Amino acid sequence: MKIYTFRLKPNQDLFDAIETFVADKKIEAGCVLSSVGSLTHVTLRLANREYYTEYDGHFEIVSMTGTVAMRGSHIHISISDGDGVTVGGHLVSGCKIYTTAEIVLAVFEDVIYKRELLENDSGYEELVVYNNP
Repeated sequence: MKIYTFRLKPNQDLFDAIETFVADKKIEAGCVLSSVGSLTHVTLRLANREYYTEYDGHFEIVSMTGTVAMRGSHIHISISDGDGVTVGGHLVSGCKIYTTAEIVLAVFEDVIYKRELLENDSGYEELVVYNNP
């Protein structure tokens, strides 16, 4: 296992920056180990919805978890506002960093993650794990 730690700066897009990092490092399979930071604009796909919900204000990242790979990442995030009200969902493009975001990724070199539409499954592209030759 290999570990990467990186920091994002104000106004960067959280999801897009993670995807760029994954592509630049050619990460075939990994997961989000840790994340902290803050956001000013948040775009999420909430549970069982086909559309995005947007929030403006100042938010803390209180958790982020998921799988990352060049062939498709799937990340969930929870954020809280100044009153501690917390909301979470699927991380998508459109979340803007306020002060910082510190991201730690674990990379698994013996497998490859891909997202594939599986017959008789959820109707979404789901994680399929392959051995890395």
